[in-house]
Amino acid sequence: MIGPIILLALALHLPTAASKSRLILNRGDSITVGKDSQFLTSPDASFTCGFYGLGANAYWLAIWFTNSADKTVVWTPNRDRPVNSKGSKATIRRDGTMLLTDVDGTVVWQTNTTSTDVATARLLNTGNLVLQDQRANILWQSFDFPTNTLLPSQPFTKNTRLTSVSTAGSFATGIFNLYFGSDNVLRLISDTPDTSTAYWPNPDFDIYTNGRTNYNSTRIAVLDDLGRFLSSDLLQFNTSDLGPGVKRRLTMDYDGNLRVYSLNASTGSWSVTWQAIAQPCNVKGVCGRNAICVYAPLPTCTCPPGFEVEDAANWNAGCNPVFNQTLLLSTEVEFLQIPHTDFYGFDLNTTNPVTFDYCKKMCVEDFRCVAFSYRLLGQGFCFIKSAMLNGYAAPEFPASIYVKIPSGLEVAKPEIFHASSQSCGSAEREALFGSSSMYDFNSRRFKWVYIYSFAAALGAVEVMFILLGWWFLFRKHGVPASVEAGYNMISSQFRQYSYSELKKATKGFTKELGRGGSGAVYKGVLSDERVVAVKKLGDVFQAQEEYFAEIGIIGKINHMNLVRIWGFCSERRHRLLVYEYLDNLSLDRHVFGSSFLGWKQRYAVALGTAKGLAYLHHECLEWVIHCDVKPENILLDSDFQPKIADFGLAKLLQRGGGGSEFTRIRGTKGYMAPEWALSLPITSKVDVFGYGVVVLELVRGVRLSNWGEGDEGDGALASFVRRMRGEAEVVVESVVDARLEGEFGRRQAAALIRMGVACVEEDRNKRPTMATVVQTLMEFEYVDD
Repeated sequence: MIGPIILLALALHLPTAASKSRLILNRGDSITVGKDSQFLTSPDASFTCGFYGLGANAYWLAIWFTNSADKTVVWTPNRDRPVNSKGSKATIRRDGTMLLTDVDGTVVWQTNTTSTDVATARLLNTGNLVLQDQRANILWQSFDFPTNTLLPSQPFTKNTRLTSVSTAGSFATGIFNLYFGSDNVLRLISDTPDTSTAYWPNPDFDIYTNGRTNYNSTRIAVLDDLGRFLSSDLLQFNTSDLGPGVKRRLTMDYDGNLRVYSLNASTGSWSVTWQAIAQPCNVKGVCGRNAICVYAPLPTCTCPPGFEVEDAANWNAGCNPVFNQTLLLSTEVEFLQIPHTDFYGFDLNTTNPVTFDYCKKMCVEDFRCVAFSYRLLGQGFCFIKSAMLNGYAAPEFPASIYVKIPSGLEVAKPEIFHASSQSCGSAEREALFGSSSMYDFNSRRFKWVYIYSFAAALGAVEVMFILLGWWFLFRKHGVPASVEAGYNMISSQFRQYSYSELKKATKGFTKELGRGGSGAVYKGVLSDERVVAVKKLGDVFQAQEEYFAEIGIIGKINHMNLVRIWGFCSERRHRLLVYEYLDNLSLDRHVFGSSFLGWKQRYAVALGTAKGLAYLHHECLEWVIHCDVKPENILLDSDFQPKIADFGLAKLLQRGGGGSEFTRIRGTKGYMAPEWALSLPITSKVDVFGYGVVVLELVRGVRLSNWGEGDEGDGALASFVRRMRGEAEVVVESVVDARLEGEFGRRQAAALIRMGVACVEEDRNKRPTMATVVQTLMEFEYVDD
């Protein structure tokens, strides 16, 4: 969210209705900045090229999305050299060169074309600014010189790279890059004054473990118009909103993460539909020298005791010691322990096995040592650090960092970090550089403020009040947009409610919407007039466990086919969740009742549900298994679009980690995969099975338990599957809900039946992935017959 002042500033500097729009620039023509600003537009008006202003007198020649609320810039050639508001212009000269000049005539930028064949400049519907000859041959194009953004159909090659901006709201060149390395692998690297460090794909694994190859030397990649990304090193991914008709961009963000954004055509806002790194603190160099990246619960940069931030507006600059570092050479030293914290790299030596005292002695005796890390994993591992770079803290990290400081320096000993594990979602990038230090500096005395976690333990009350206080303070005095956006997210979209608030909102929990194994759901209206669904969980241990699971997962995930959680309550024995309210409640009410869905709505529900599960399984970079996919857990909004709810049975698993499977029996009879009963390890294929049952019920319009093709539900399913396999061609008329009276798409119905049967295979290895389901169903999305 951009603050009102910044929005006003943008409005003053962007083209208005009085500006002059053109589709073509001929040789000798110019576009100018000032009162009579001119600009180019693409034929479909999706993109605009002109002068983009920030501040009082700084303009950039730029291309931006015309219909985005903030006029998002995707390209600028003069990112580090703005021009003046008067007299600056971009011109196509007679010699075929396009150049940008400042008010005094200084050439700020120019193309590498000097051909009299250049006839015109155009902005294509793809967002590509091109110079063409009379036969429309492209002689120069902006697509060959990307800045921080790659657009659909724009090739990314060994000769190009994406480079981030330095800070939010800036165009200046930052330190993070996407590029093809000399080993033919697409990589992310932080290029700081101190060092260059590759951090994606995971540097702890080799190329093949990361799912890449270095054999293909063509070094080319592209994001297509459907939201699919393909690279010559075998990197492939799909956006969560896979499909045509969506405006997207792949951006190297200022926090070092690579993300795909999709534009909401109705609101002009962007949503993250894919990101490279789920844990933002894994970005090397994101917090600068001596700084530590922590989750509180959003990723935040902070300085350790004895250090202070160099530039609070740009954490890439890191932290500086408040003491003279030469004192470490001439006086006695001591060590400050910071638990569960590490600084990646810059090891003078790695020694094992050694004792803690010996590791400490090595650091004391080596004048180059500024800190050491000690890990006790069966035996002692000692890492002597020559620099404190790439700092991060995580509760699961099995070691401490010991920072060398002059003896007698008064610092408060830091408490153990209590940090929550981050999942998908986009709010974390808003807060990363906006937070002030977590330490309260007063001369050389420091006070360490405890960092609490929402998900790991509900000790977040105190921090929540602090953040709310900061938010109101910032709103009053004005702060950078990224800071305001981060705290707006915490204070308005996800917050803790008191039990009395929710009791009042639900009028004493009187209007019950539904009831399940973990508790009842009530309709309520909050004080800000938002209509919500409040789930009141039972007091049993299992319900409490489900509560923590939902808080830790749903609160951080954002997808159009997943229900949003607005907040929670944890007060004495009360455990409540506050969800967005969906007008049409759960799917079972509209499939098995007298008021049933039409065919197009059923197909949309099947596809939307598949997209939501595919996002959880494949796109999060954290692996989320729902474990209880059924019609009651699929809610419908006012347009009958599906949103998957009830993540209380979900299990968050680290992709590629040792805990990628679990065996505890959970779920609902009839929708549970056979591996539950067989005590086999549980994978995402249990969700595929449950989805298959839901799809078949959607087609038939009858609950599985009422099919009557066997002694019980499971027998009915097995009997149906055998019958479908035995038929040379599926006779859809005999399967599809008779209440539709033949009003359905035959090819769509056949596709859903085939997919449903494939999803309920007893052998889980034969079931398709949810990504495959989405891809298959999308092929029939617009088929009418």
